[in-house]
Amino acid sequence: MHGASFSYKTINTDTLGWILRRVTGQSLNQLLSERIWSQLGAEQDAYITTDDTGTEFAGGGLNTCLRDLARFGELMRNDGQWQGRQVLPTAVVHDIRRGADPAKFVPAGYHTLPGWSYRNMWWISHNSHGAYMARGIHGQAIYIDPKAQMVIARYASHHIAGNLGIDPQSLPAYHALALHLMQGGG
Repeated sequence: MHGASFSYKTINTDTLGWILRRVTGQSLNQLLSERIWSQLGAEQDAYITTDDTGTEFAGGGLNTCLRDLARFGELMRNDGQWQGRQVLPTAVVHDIRRGADPAKFVPAGYHTLPGWSYRNMWWISHNSHGAYMARGIHGQAIYIDPKAQMVIARYASHHIAGNLGIDPQSLPAYHALALHLMQGGG
């Protein structure tokens, strides 16, 4: 039953991509370029994996340079604003940050993410800093800690596709770095 408990499925993200193409009449490349990438002043073009027919795979395969990924994280940290321009609606970013019901997240079995939830393609920590993140396979991540005014963009190639192998080290390290920055560390 929808809404009873959380279960991550990449196909849901890919289906969202199909819906966006159908509703807007634009490819994901066009949408990303016009609505976000060009607004950020990205240093490099981004690329999206496509199938044999040229249809983008929204469930993975977005290729960016690390600095541009960090720019996107900074856009999210700043409530959808980039250099004084509102690129994403503030209400959308706030809706993401509020997360979902952590109790519905528990049955999914993400033992490395206690107290977390998932909302609108983002993983929400519900910690005292309001941290949230985008997570990809093999350790790709954007970790945003609004209270510490911190964004971490990470590319990785961990031998385990899921984040189970790196969460026990990565998540405490991200939080420790946030605490260090808040104490005036540089």
